Amino acid sequence: TDSGLVLTPAWERLAAFGAVENTYLSIFTALGGLGLVLGSIGLGLVVLRNMLERRGELAMLRAIGFERPRIRRMVFYEHWGLMLAGLACGGISAMLAVIPALQSPAGDVPYVSLLATVAAIALSGAVWVWFAGTLALRGPLLDPLRHE
Repeated sequence: TDSGLVLTPAWERLAAFGAVENTYLSIFTALGGLGLVLGSIGLGLVVLRNMLERRGELAMLRAIGFERPRIRRMVFYEHWGLMLAGLACGGISAMLAVIPALQSPAGDVPYVSLLATVAAIALSGAVWVWFAGTLALRGPLLDPLRHE
């Protein structure tokens, strides 16, 4: 066994630490993105429950002449707008939180992957909101109108 002093250049040691740090950041970025996509699925479930509770309203809109595609668009715009507002609030607060990292000269911010994650969240949320609205408008709406 070798025992004794081993000299390592500082740049080599810093590169090794940087590799470990980048690995952790990549893992947490992936897990955070997955959590946000799962959150958008949760959003879809909340929208579905909301729309199922409001089936009487939807039936009334249908009874006064609104067509299903128009009601579906109304539901979509209502809930997707709320999701985008939440995404904007989260994005602004995240940008404020990382201002010191952005201002440091050594800060290497992965802008492309961050924008891809935010786009995936918005797209996933749109898909789940649309799916929930479509499910809520399936079947006859006459029974909920009778109970209204």
